[in-house]
Amino acid sequence: MAIETEFKFLVQKDLWNQVIPNKSLDIRQGYLYSDESKTVRVRTKGEKGYLTIKGKTSGASRPEYEYEIPFTEAIELLNLFCPERIEKTRHEVLFAGNKWEVDVFQGANEGLIVAELEVESETDAFEKPNWIGENVTDDTRYANSNLIKNPFVNWKST
Repeated sequence: MAIETEFKFLVQKDLWNQVIPNKSLDIRQGYLYSDESKTVRVRTKGEKGYLTIKGKTSGASRPEYEYEIPFTEAIELLNLFCPERIEKTRHEVLFAGNKWEVDVFQGANEGLIVAELEVESETDAFEKPNWIGENVTDDTRYANSNLIKNPFVNWKST
């Protein structure tokens, strides 16, 4: 079974503005199915398409299966079945031997910046860049599947 172990953090915007990412890609994604126990997501990332199935999160880990699909089919799936979408730019930043993925959201989630770090185990030690803020790994509001249902612009406070 493929397991994804990932920590999620808020980003301190003033410090983030000083960072030069190693790579950036635009992402559009929607959900074909989503409930508490699983999600089925379609995504375009740059010029590639993906279909991803994720299971229920336990701690910072969950089952994940991701398959590359033709870009044109990913666009068709988004257009046919995903009226609500997440739009963001993903920036990759290499820091202390780790690849941090920083998502700068647009649209209904404008103003939200979240950093993710994928690790082998929940007990792995890692150094955080100075622009990393609060750990929100356990806060389900920040799950992309929930940001579609309750976008950041609707939150009373962050």
